[in-house]
Amino acid sequence: MVKLRSSATLAAFALASVLASPASAEDSKDPIKFTLHDWTGQHVSATIMGEVLKKAGLNIEYVQADYLAQFAGLKTGDVHVAMEIWETTGREALNEAEATKQVENVGESGMQAIEEWWYPLYMKEKCPGLPDWEALKSCAKAFSTAETAPKGRYVGGPVTWGGFDDERVAALGLPFEVVHAGTDAALFAELESAYQREAPVLLWIYAPHWAPIKYKGEWVKFPAYEPACYTDPAWGINKEAAYDCAKPRGPIWKVVWSGLKDKWPTAHKAIKGFNVSNDEMGEMVGAIDLDGKKLEDVVAAWMAANEKRWKSWIGG
Repeated sequence: MVKLRSSATLAAFALASVLASPASAEDSKDPIKFTLHDWTGQHVSATIMGEVLKKAGLNIEYVQADYLAQFAGLKTGDVHVAMEIWETTGREALNEAEATKQVENVGESGMQAIEEWWYPLYMKEKCPGLPDWEALKSCAKAFSTAETAPKGRYVGGPVTWGGFDDERVAALGLPFEVVHAGTDAALFAELESAYQREAPVLLWIYAPHWAPIKYKGEWVKFPAYEPACYTDPAWGINKEAAYDCAKPRGPIWKVVWSGLKDKWPTAHKAIKGFNVSNDEMGEMVGAIDLDGKKLEDVVAAWMAANEKRWKSWIGG
């Protein structure tokens, strides 16, 4: 899951309307509201899709929303499109929303999600049993700080991302304290600072992203995820607690308000067609976060290079 653009830039996107071709007569003239979250890649996904729909003559707004709390708005139709629901952290909320019939999963985005505990390779010298998770029981001190010693320190993502890291620590009996980064940008600033000094660090890293490409490291190998791990305490190593396993891995889904297909059929078809790869997304996020390019410029470059592709989403 970020260095976010300024509010002025986001407002400019929200108000812009590019009418290169007319929308279908069946499509409402009301704005389609895309949710925006707190990581760069999601802004890229939402903006690409939004700009493509503007090319089809549709009106678009971008609305800042909490990643998990957005489902309340999707159910009521107060917001309409969530371009990235990660199998790794959003599956439970997605299942609940789909069961209401008010929210529709319109398919995979083309990206495959990994979100897990990660450490730089230089930490294996101090904890040679890695990547096996059980090594963390005996070498927690290698990951400790003055504030957490003798316990190790694990830097989790923002609390709004979910992920059950606190529960995982308790269920597996790991002598670690979970410290949640306030923002995605803070998470990767922590990594950059530690990596440059070869200082101890263990933190939440995800893909698609530039970080596991730029930095040499490994994800911790926890007991393999099974759905029962999250729902049945009797499953797994700890017979009295859930979440005693790895996080799930899988697709990043595109999710919409169930009324979208009737109110904006052109958008519904186009969003189903949206597809980008992990490599594409990692490159675009890196261009923004590392190279300092503007979100709108990166999106424009992608659209120029993939015109035939995105035009097929809107029937062009």
